[in-house]
Amino acid sequence: MKTLIHPTAVIHPNSELHPTVQVGAYAVIGANVKVGADTIIGAHAVIEGPCEIGVGNQIFPGAAIGMEPQDLKFVGEPTWVRIGDRNLIREYVTINRATGAGEATIIGNDNLLMAYVHVAHNCVIEDSVIIANSVALAGHVHIESRARLSGVLGVHQFVHIGKHAMVGGMARIDRDVPPYMLVEGNPGRIRTLNLVGLKRSGFDSNELQLLKKAFRILYRSSLSFKEALEQLESLGDTETLQNLRRFLLLSQMPGRRGLIPGRGRVSGSDES
Repeated sequence: MKTLIHPTAVIHPNSELHPTVQVGAYAVIGANVKVGADTIIGAHAVIEGPCEIGVGNQIFPGAAIGMEPQDLKFVGEPTWVRIGDRNLIREYVTINRATGAGEATIIGNDNLLMAYVHVAHNCVIEDSVIIANSVALAGHVHIESRARLSGVLGVHQFVHIGKHAMVGGMARIDRDVPPYMLVEGNPGRIRTLNLVGLKRSGFDSNELQLLKKAFRILYRSSLSFKEALEQLESLGDTETLQNLRRFLLLSQMPGRRGLIPGRGRVSGSDES
């Protein structure tokens, strides 16, 4: 099984690699790194600890995982990167450890991070997320499952991006993106529902009709934010609408960035 590790790779004796892990030429794996079964680590990749990586991941050449955060508040406290299963982490992706003792930067399962993606400290990426090339996530960004981020865009720190949302390329995302919506532009604006993505994810016609009504209430009416939430209540109590309402309310809580505005109306306390 030692033939799975290239002779030029540097593996710290205090790391823990499952016997089925493959490590390419000149890769460096530091102390306190744990890698699960059937994970492939490409040539020249660098992984520093503390870091936990699950099973069936593929880490491509040049990726740098577990480096210290690019955060002046970091003073060497023990923090983590935790990566789940079956992720594709492409060339030159960087994933930094968290700031704050015991905190972690977290990548879930079945995600695709394309080349040159940067994931800063304390980010959370849930499951089945696709992030295209050269996307930069600032600290404490949270991306919910099945969101899609197109290439060459930036996401401000503490922004949340909801489930099944789609962000267009070269956008500037400085506030929360509600689930199911499509955002594009600089500054970013909600344009419409992510209908193509929702259909591909198996949303049926009834769910789509409810979301269309919700979109019109939120972004094509003259209702205040409070009035719009009350109208959403009248549409029903499906899981999809519950998730949307919950996201909208949480976006107004302290520590959150507030809602990214739509093209035609006020979102939350915004005036645009």
